[in-house]
Amino acid sequence: MKENFTKYEIARILGARALQIAMDAPLLVKISEENLKSFKYDALKIAEYEFNAGALPITINRPLPQKRKDKLVSVKEEKISDEEIVAKEQEVEKEIVEDAGELGLVEEEDIEVETPPSEE
Repeated sequence: MKENFTKYEIARILGARALQIAMDAPLLVKISEENLKSFKYDALKIAEYEFNAGALPITINRPLPQKRKDKLVSVKEEKISDEEIVAKEQEVEKEIVEDAGELGLVEEEDIEVETPPSEE
């Protein structure tokens, strides 16, 4: 029974059962007075003893992920040519320079607009 649970599940089960025992829940396994004294009446040790004995009626529900085909649709990439990218960059540069001139960040003489080299 112990191999079916992860260490986190075991910790959760033992913690929940130890809380029940600490709140005076009845023990699910007959434990001798000597064992109780050796456990020092510790609720966690008693819960661990019950767990190892396989007496706990606590179960773990593990939901499995659902596979959906609509989530697995491939993503289409837009193909943009290098010329389009260069044209877009130049357009953005012009807007930045114009906005800087309007805001007074640069003087009109300092504004230089680069022209792309012509391909011949």
